[in-house]
Amino acid sequence: MSITPNVLATRYATAEMVAIFDPINKIIAERKFWITILKLQKKAGLPITNSDIASYEKVIEKVDLASIDKREMKTRHDVKARIEEFNALAGVEKIHIGMTSRDLTENIELIQIKAALELIEYRVLQTLFLLNEKISKYEKTYMVGRSHNVAAQVTTLGKRFASCAEELLFAHTALNELIARLPLRGIKGPVGTSQDGLAAMGKDFEKFEKSIADQFGFENTWNSVGQIYPRSVDFEVVSKLLQIASAPSSMATTIRLMAGAGLVSEGFKAGQVGSSAMPHKMNSRSSERINGMMVLLRGYTTMAADLAGDQWNEGDVSCSVVRRVVIADSFFVIDGLLHTFMTILNEFGIFEDEINKELKEQLPFLATTQILMACVKAGMG
Repeated sequence: MSITPNVLATRYATAEMVAIFDPINKIIAERKFWITILKLQKKAGLPITNSDIASYEKVIEKVDLASIDKREMKTRHDVKARIEEFNALAGVEKIHIGMTSRDLTENIELIQIKAALELIEYRVLQTLFLLNEKISKYEKTYMVGRSHNVAAQVTTLGKRFASCAEELLFAHTALNELIARLPLRGIKGPVGTSQDGLAAMGKDFEKFEKSIADQFGFENTWNSVGQIYPRSVDFEVVSKLLQIASAPSSMATTIRLMAGAGLVSEGFKAGQVGSSAMPHKMNSRSSERINGMMVLLRGYTTMAADLAGDQWNEGDVSCSVVRRVVIADSFFVIDGLLHTFMTILNEFGIFEDEINKELKEQLPFLATTQILMACVKAGMG
């Protein structure tokens, strides 16, 4: 059976981002999570042996997606299928004690989200570094500044890059703050009361949850949630990605406008083709791609917003099909967008004669506000 690939993962996102959400890597992450809990439960006195743990560890990377899918067809439950598969491989039935499905999936998803946010934070720093180079390089490249896309006053190309950098820096601060406070869900059971975990482990359960959070790099866990963590968190994550994309997207639009006027180029490599019919064309295709990716992020933000505030009692799975698309794809898009923007910054070039020609033509109009200010200083009303 052929599988249609995710175009965002195969065409735009980097290998590092794709690996975070890779189905096989996710199953391995789930198995590591189960084993982490097994070790903590053994320490707390549950009937689990070193041999049990070793049996699971031996087969942790033996992932057969077809076999798991076959089990799911029978059980009609994805997590139950993965439990049965791991137990069968290990020859032991000790994982998932005192847990419900969302104790596994919700925590793994938050671990994936945190790892993906940290990768994007690194991408933002890379982008800011390249923007700083362009700010310095073009700080004295004077050009026609435009409002409403109409010639207005003199600006510099360096300032255009600086405006992009400042907006991105503002978003970076918000991103770091989110990464620092993002909580792990913890082991909460079917309705969020943790009663099965408490029954299994008694007074040790509180320390047990803290140990899980520490081992996976989280400062906090949720104290009072239902079966699922609030979907307003997903909305905040995706909307943060939209905020990060805003500065590159605006700059990409500006680059498209400048390229259309013959002032700049995204760069043109030997052998590159601008058009299948017109060999002279140097289209700003990468900037157009960024603007298209921005449309996707706006759509995903709307989808995440529709899940926020829609929880039934302690939780349901109506959000599942949406989240399977929105979370991974949002990260694939922002990763591809930033990677594309960095390529533009690395290969960006200007046509200085054209910039100076436009500046010379518009200079009498660009100087009008300065003339008016001189007149006011001289006493004119």
